[in-house]
Amino acid sequence: MTASKPRRSPKPQERQRDPERTRRLILEAAGAEFAAKGYAGARIASIAGRAGVNQQLISYYFDGKEGLYRALSEQWTEQQRELVAPDTPLAEQVRRHALSSRDGMRLVAWSGLEYDGAESDPDHAPRTQRLAGTVERIASMKADGRLPEWVDPECLTVLLMAAAMAPVTLPHVAEGLTRTAPDSPEFVERYADQLAKLVEHLSAT
Repeated sequence: MTASKPRRSPKPQERQRDPERTRRLILEAAGAEFAAKGYAGARIASIAGRAGVNQQLISYYFDGKEGLYRALSEQWTEQQRELVAPDTPLAEQVRRHALSSRDGMRLVAWSGLEYDGAESDPDHAPRTQRLAGTVERIASMKADGRLPEWVDPECLTVLLMAAAMAPVTLPHVAEGLTRTAPDSPEFVERYADQLAKLVEHLSAT
């Protein structure tokens, strides 16, 4: 990953009167761009075009591509905290993740395909921290006897995450088997409910 360039201030006539709105537009555009092309394929010029802002504003507000990616990661982390409260049962937690942002799932899938080590993964530490809570919850359920002794908390976390993302990562398989569009509300709800029931069954064994 290349070092970020020195932050350049946009010209006075390019400054926005509403910085929060500008940041929001840039983050929304970045989410779509990164989800469509991955970190490596995303281009700052394309993000600026999607947001309808001057490219210099991205450097000004986010210090370049890596800083923008990190800001997006922080935004999604906060959204996940709002989506799943700490006391949410594991089955419901998995169900809500299966119903969450497709762009977020696509970005995680892209980062996996591009992965060649932690040093080149800008979301490595934040993502690991986000998932640590699920690992701890599964370990606690195992210790309390609510999950079988053979359960590996780290591996089960990976399995559940992969399962929640399957309609996004395996849309061709889902559509072929169910004859339903994998991004339709009908299928997403059906799939999320089925996944939650499987987790409930595992917890009851």
